[in-house]
Amino acid sequence: MHTTTTRTLAIAAALTLGLTLASCSAGSSSSDADSSSSSSSTSTASASASAHSDQDVMFAQMMLPHHKQAVEMSDMLLAKGSGVDTGVTDLAKQIKAEQSPEIKQLTSWLKSWGEPTESGHLGMGHSMSGMMSDSDMSDLDKSSAKNAGQLYLEQLVQHHEGAVDMAKTEVTKGANIDAVRMAKSIVSGQTEQITQMKDMLSSF
Repeated sequence: MHTTTTRTLAIAAALTLGLTLASCSAGSSSSDADSSSSSSSTSTASASASAHSDQDVMFAQMMLPHHKQAVEMSDMLLAKGSGVDTGVTDLAKQIKAEQSPEIKQLTSWLKSWGEPTESGHLGMGHSMSGMMSDSDMSDLDKSSAKNAGQLYLEQLVQHHEGAVDMAKTEVTKGANIDAVRMAKSIVSGQTEQITQMKDMLSSF
């Protein structure tokens, strides 16, 4: 009788232990699944944010030197000192303040995408619309303070129009969310500045 009771208690204890272990195992699996799901979602979101296409690469590679030239033109103008129309110098400072951070962002994107910062699209049917020639840059550099303001505005209207055209292409064909967002900002901001510069030119 004593043996039978002992055996019964042992079986009951074993069953209880087995159920406890099974419950812990199920809980652990559920937790692991939740963790895996969360990690997968984060990874997917990250991949989505960094996804890019050849169009995004071309936009960044071509807008980068375009922006750099606009900053260079602005530096040339500002170096001429107080003889330049103050409205034009204010605009040049604004353009530098807006485009310098975008130059850093464009460079960062290309590096993160494993792409060169120099465009591989030039010479293959692509051109950077609105870019000034070496002769144009020389003319601005050598112009007097009195004449520099007007020349700067004339050149920059053309320069901005080219940038807007490139940005519009990125807006409609780009895949990278952040690049498309920058392109929309360029279209909006530089279109507004084109109107402003044309108004300023009418006073010269």
